[in-house]
Amino acid sequence: MSMVVNFDGAFIDPKEACMPLDDGAVLFGDTLFETLKARKGRIRFLDEHLDRIELAARLLDFSFARDAVREALIDTARRLDAPAARLRLTLTRGSFSGLQLPPAAQGRFFILARPYAEPTASERAAGAACVVAPNRRVNPLSHLPQMKRGNYADCLYAADFARRRGAREALFVSAEGCVLEGATSNLFALQGDVLVTPPAGELVLAGIMRRQVLRAAAGLGLKVAERDLLLDELFAADEVFLTNSLIDLLPVRQIEGRPLRRGTLVERLRTAIDGLSGECEESPP
Repeated sequence: MSMVVNFDGAFIDPKEACMPLDDGAVLFGDTLFETLKARKGRIRFLDEHLDRIELAARLLDFSFARDAVREALIDTARRLDAPAARLRLTLTRGSFSGLQLPPAAQGRFFILARPYAEPTASERAAGAACVVAPNRRVNPLSHLPQMKRGNYADCLYAADFARRRGAREALFVSAEGCVLEGATSNLFALQGDVLVTPPAGELVLAGIMRRQVLRAAAGLGLKVAERDLLLDELFAADEVFLTNSLIDLLPVRQIEGRPLRRGTLVERLRTAIDGLSGECEESPP
């Protein structure tokens, strides 16, 4: 099965899936979403993903029935007969009339699930090539922390730029020369015995895998610093890697054609995180 579609808890044929043209997702890109990975039908860090989208829903007044969404995600993951799968959960407010937010009861959710090809051992060994994004990372809700919202133009354009340059990822850099994150990933750099990552907040997403890396690093006895990270520091780092829920941890081999040092920490962390994967296959009580 190439794709599974779950709309408000019911499975439908992908060819019959449709969205009203006056839905906020269509008119304004006004959605919240999470991208999750399942292995053999078991979703990794499911409740942490749900915690994050539940917080975003509360901050932005989206309808979110956690138990129903959780059960739908689990049922959807089980339908895909693949070693790994990518699940995209989207929340929408429903149909709009003008700019007034519709009643919460009109809120919808849908899940799209497809087989996912995880990075191979050779791809991990080779490492990722990165470029600097030509655009800035933005947050339309600058009074709130960065969230996974459907208004995704900055990341979309940066990711397309990277692909056209033959790179895996585009890195957002601030006007001050600080690296923020990738178009689809968080960033880490090892400097001596300190693991450094830009602080989450207005422009940096508090990634689910980012959190696992911080936990695993503490378990390995590493010092961790969440601080501004200059682009030039990456070229002097002992090791640099990307993280997100799909790739897990992926070393960076070069940025803008300049080679970076490689190390073994990324694999030690991946092994530690696999022991904390939080995979879920049981339906909620």
